[in-house]
Amino acid sequence: MPTSLRAQESSRGTDLAHHWLPNFCSWPVLVALIVIGELTALVVVLSASDVNVPRWQQLGVASLFVQWLAVVWTVCLCKARPLLLRLQPWMGEFAAFGVMVSTTALASWLVFAVDEGLGLGLVDRAADSIRFVVRNSVICALVAAAVLRYFYVQEQWRARIRAEERARFEALQARIRPHFLFNSMNMIASLIRARPREAETAVEDLSDLFRAALGRENAQGTLGEELDLARGYLRIEELRLGQRLRVQWQVDGLPRDLELPSLLLQPLVENAVYHGIQPLTEGGCVSLVGQCSTDTLEILVHNPCPPATAPRHGNGNGMALANIRGRLALHYGERARLEVAQGDGWFECRLRIPLAQQPAPHR
Repeated sequence: MPTSLRAQESSRGTDLAHHWLPNFCSWPVLVALIVIGELTALVVVLSASDVNVPRWQQLGVASLFVQWLAVVWTVCLCKARPLLLRLQPWMGEFAAFGVMVSTTALASWLVFAVDEGLGLGLVDRAADSIRFVVRNSVICALVAAAVLRYFYVQEQWRARIRAEERARFEALQARIRPHFLFNSMNMIASLIRARPREAETAVEDLSDLFRAALGRENAQGTLGEELDLARGYLRIEELRLGQRLRVQWQVDGLPRDLELPSLLLQPLVENAVYHGIQPLTEGGCVSLVGQCSTDTLEILVHNPCPPATAPRHGNGNGMALANIRGRLALHYGERARLEVAQGDGWFECRLRIPLAQQPAPHR
């Protein structure tokens, strides 16, 4: 097995091993703990009320205590998470379990002492401090075991989904690059005898394109790099198609340093040429128009195309669009989208990407 493949499998295995504990510094986890705590308080009050109607004061006190504990758990595990992830998963689970039970015991003792000192009467006077602390600790132990197990299973599932999406992304990306390479090499081969100087220039452009596209170790680039890749590709196609291909750029003022997944624009302009311009005897114009609103970058790729009833060149167009939609979903979730529209003799793709650099939500 090649070293690069072993490294990729090792990194994926490490990624799965370290996704056993959620990010307690996030609102979704805090809300989940609050809901679980409130359900626990309701069950405790109902079970202690026998057949009578539960006392709402008792439920209110229990809810306040449990919600306070949920916040304390969240803060403690949020701060301790970097240390817990350094341990083996089973050791980290026991450590997190110990943190939750110990904070519950300490909080219970503190509440009992404050209630007794101030004479508030919120805690049942029939129970001493040891019984109160032990009872709450046992309830916490049962709830904490279930909660940590739930989070463990959920985080493992999310990590596997992310690993599968990365593998799918790499496979789809690998299918696009040879497709472009084969088309370009065929074009260069056709130029060698008739126009050797232009063929040499095309080889240099192709070298620059693949150095930029294949030289990265990650799947991230910038908008400026994406525009340069699209320009390089279109220069090569202009050599092949001549006057049949015209290009119109309206991308001034766009943030070139905006981070993007790599190879978003090049497949769109390749489809515009291959499925739109090439089948037309008279050719046509590919236009790229970009604009920015308050929080969204929008790039429109427009091209003429044959009638809908005309024969099509394979299914590469659908593959590329599905590829780009998969990349957008992987990196941005529902905050980015690719919209496609087609009319009588024209086709356009509208790419919408958020300007705010936020992580994609886990699915």
